[in-house]
Amino acid sequence: MTEVAVIVGGGPGVSASCARLFNKEGMKVAVAARNIGKTALKKLADDHGVQLIACDAADPDSVASLFDTVKQDLGNPTVVVHNIDGRSADIFRKRITEVDPALVQSVIANSTYSAFLVGQQAARCLMENDIGDNGRGSIIFTNASAAIKGYPRSGAFAAACHGKAGLAQSMARELMPEGIHVANVPIDAAIGVPQEDGSRKHWGAGETENDNMADPDFIAEAYLQIHRQHRSTWTHEVVLRPWVENW
Repeated sequence: MTEVAVIVGGGPGVSASCARLFNKEGMKVAVAARNIGKTALKKLADDHGVQLIACDAADPDSVASLFDTVKQDLGNPTVVVHNIDGRSADIFRKRITEVDPALVQSVIANSTYSAFLVGQQAARCLMENDIGDNGRGSIIFTNASAAIKGYPRSGAFAAACHGKAGLAQSMARELMPEGIHVANVPIDAAIGVPQEDGSRKHWGAGETENDNMADPDFIAEAYLQIHRQHRSTWTHEVVLRPWVENW
């Protein structure tokens, strides 16, 4: 049976790398995003046959519709990746006394809450799959270093990332005995997104030098390895960081 992958959150970094790799491995792939007109997503559809589905991951009805569409068009999912952290540039480097509460609410809605909505629908779908050596399937949450260390002037993001980690751990303890592999993956690094000229760059940290930023293609490989782990040796939390990262 052909595997079906659902990637929630669309961009040229981790989501695009996962979509390309999963497609290369013979999976049917759907990518969900609010804006499916992005150049990077159109390229995935044109070059790799990835199905693009418009979805607001912070809206329960929209998430439910996403999984209904995937099941109807591609089949029942076997691996689901939640790749949204909810961050906005305006939320960082603000003292707790200064940060806008509305932005805090937005960050948590688009991170922790959307992770809950996606995780809930994914669990319902995966419970319908038969159990094999790898279980019924996998749910993987992309997270950030703020999941394990709260930085100053970053309270909202730390709260969102810690919440997502707690959700993942709770889901793992509940669902792994039923055959569903749940993993939380904090990426403790800037992610160097591929550019048209072949370089890799992060919006805030500049261009990569000497592999000092996480490469999304290798993040995707780690996700595939997690998904394919034998159920006798499942991992839950996998922290990814470059060799030069100060931690």
